Amino acid sequence: MQSSALDQSQVIVDSHQDSGHHGHPDHRMFGIFLFLISDSMTFLGLFAAFLIYRSMAPVWPPEGTPELELLVPIINTVILVTSSFVMHKGQVALKKNDVAGLQLWFGITALMGIAFLCGQGYEYFHAEFGLTTNLFSSCFFAVTGFHGLHVTVGVLLILSVLWRSREEGHYSSASHFGVEAAEIYWHFVDVIWLVLFILVYLL
Repeated sequence: MQSSALDQSQVIVDSHQDSGHHGHPDHRMFGIFLFLISDSMTFLGLFAAFLIYRSMAPVWPPEGTPELELLVPIINTVILVTSSFVMHKGQVALKKNDVAGLQLWFGITALMGIAFLCGQGYEYFHAEFGLTTNLFSSCFFAVTGFHGLHVTVGVLLILSVLWRSREEGHYSSASHFGVEAAEIYWHFVDVIWLVLFILVYLL
């Protein structure tokens, strides 16, 4: 009788454990989307401030402000947009349990992210204005710098995925939250850059 009760309790425990993995949505992914929504509000505030300053200024950029060079930002845009497609190939490979493919495509994506940051550093170093030159320059460094911080975090996330993928069985077609989270974050960073590029460099 006692053995039967123990067996029944074990079945109940097992059923609860299974439902925790399969019976409920992955709240971690919900947390990722919630974070990105809140983070986008910060960018929205920066973009709104930029547009408000632009609309209030008699001349924008202020007179005497050197024109922004477009070559490096365009190259950076191509690099960042292309990197999203490259990164997605890594997740496609993982769905086929091809961890080597994941490592290859994520590794290339990390290099592309680093190339983007180097391009941004080159642009900063050769800028003919500083952070406090005028309102436009302050907005420029604040918006692009904040985005650059996000790119840096994205590269670190990708490197974290690559490091963890060294452990056999850590990522697979059935277990890939870290991969999906890094990819979603990277796509978010790309979309923000496209908006930033239009507002700051083209308008």
